[in-house]
Amino acid sequence: MQPKYSLQASAHRRTEAAILEGTKELISRSGITGLSMIEIADHSEVSRATLYNHYRDKDAVLAALVTSEVNRLAELAIHAGTPADALESLSISISSDPALAAMRIHDSQILVAAMTNTASEHYVTIAQIIYGAVKSQAGTGIAMRWLLGQVLQPITAEQSREQAALLVENTLF
Repeated sequence: MQPKYSLQASAHRRTEAAILEGTKELISRSGITGLSMIEIADHSEVSRATLYNHYRDKDAVLAALVTSEVNRLAELAIHAGTPADALESLSISISSDPALAAMRIHDSQILVAAMTNTASEHYVTIAQIIYGAVKSQAGTGIAMRWLLGQVLQPITAEQSREQAALLVENTLF
């Protein structure tokens, strides 16, 4: 028999995952600006009280979503294999993300501000992930700029593969 608190923690994680998934789906439709806690609760199929028990406001939900997405990218890079595979996986994920696509249309200033905040813990985490894959400080800087460019100007999966291989071949080692 599982301890009571183990079951509660599991339910807590499932609820937070539903909230973050619902929030990302809403952002994919119309961006961040008009998003409300009521919409998040309704779309996530949780009560407003439950939503507020997990997050104090929309900014807290968005911060948790960004953290979740950075963690997802970290897992992609860690399990990718070669440095080129890691960069390709990150590139494809960034370029094909529907929430980023909607933000390019509806929230471009917010997106630019987030991407240019080099002091952000998320920016630093992504840089550390890339460094872990490429093992080169210079290569990390170039790869970061390449990936950040794709947030605003996505590329195809084929371009991701070709450019990642070129970066590793010509720059990183």
